[in-house]
Amino acid sequence: MKIRSKVSHYKLKKGDTVEVITGVEKGKRGTIIKVLPQKGKVVIEGVKLVKRHMRPSQKMPQGGIVEKPAPIDISDVMLVCPHCNQKTRTRMVTVGDNKTRSCKKCGELIDEV
Repeated sequence: MKIRSKVSHYKLKKGDTVEVITGVEKGKRGTIIKVLPQKGKVVIEGVKLVKRHMRPSQKMPQGGIVEKPAPIDISDVMLVCPHCNQKTRTRMVTVGDNKTRSCKKCGELIDEV
């Protein structure tokens, strides 16, 4: 069975700085490592760390317990504007022939054109 998300396009990308707005991790900031659009989740560096037991392999000859970030729902995070350093919504702005994201609070472009 294939899981389909209700929203086809999310306004978050890999490399964006986001802040968690709800849940146990509320208030934490981090950079997006991976976006999982089919599941509607994102993986954020340093947020929602879980412990995994790894068996010995060539990468990890010792094996052991490793902490790694788990996916968090995309609706639980909010983009942080790199210019005004506040969590914000975005709007799409046309610059020349390109569409780009801009901050709703300060009006600056988030993506470089």
